[in-house]
Amino acid sequence: MSDPEATPCEPCRDWGKRPRSAEEGHFLSGPQRRGSELMRVLRITREFIRGFRALHFVGPCVTVFGSARFPEDNRYYQLARELGSELARRGFAVMTGGGPGIMEAANRGAREAGGLSIGCNIELPHEQQPNPYLDRWVDFRYFFVRKVMLVKYSCAFVLMPGGFGTMDEIFETATLIQTGKIDGFPLVLMGGDFWQPLLDFLRRTMVPEGTIDPGDVERFVVEDDPAVVADHVLGVATERFGLAWQGAPRPQRVLGESAPVPADAAPRR
Repeated sequence: MSDPEATPCEPCRDWGKRPRSAEEGHFLSGPQRRGSELMRVLRITREFIRGFRALHFVGPCVTVFGSARFPEDNRYYQLARELGSELARRGFAVMTGGGPGIMEAANRGAREAGGLSIGCNIELPHEQQPNPYLDRWVDFRYFFVRKVMLVKYSCAFVLMPGGFGTMDEIFETATLIQTGKIDGFPLVLMGGDFWQPLLDFLRRTMVPEGTIDPGDVERFVVEDDPAVVADHVLGVATERFGLAWQGAPRPQRVLGESAPVPADAAPRR
């Protein structure tokens, strides 16, 4: 296995990056004409509804966050792949951002174990596609809509090494738990050596300065064994939150709904 500092694959470097569209520029540049703002609200609403319809039937789900830049021979890729398999064996669907690197690895492991593999994909350059190990994926234009979907349907969050996007997802999820907006679902950090400097900063700087409480740091569980992580998630989901294995909601054909079905381990082409 490669060193975690190995050079990432070139396609992975540009995943999720594309020239800013004119519409995005207008969206972030202050007040616009009332008519254009109304149309934007309708587009955002349509995107939320599309996400709700696509993910309503995924069942118990765990979201895995992590970098798009790790190639297949990286040890964190292999760790995420093992994690995806362990979660799937315990009956969880595995949800990621749908891209390469850690996301692909977790989706790949879930599919190899016969589980359900889900991706919430941000719009990509034309020559790039979601990773090939997804049973169902949804493309989103707006990052904030995608974030809602990654949180709304999950009963645990596993945080693998990553960059700015991963940090954003970690701390937004932690803030939602801290402020009581979502339940205290498990927050698991995998790759302990990667996260140790961050944990030291939280404990030695932010806690003494009073910007967070000690309990906010203790909420993070650090564990590098995929089987132990999967058992922890299952235990918390069933014992603390009363998760019970039962039939998923039935799709209504009249509404054009369909439930995702796990595929075999072969990548989608």
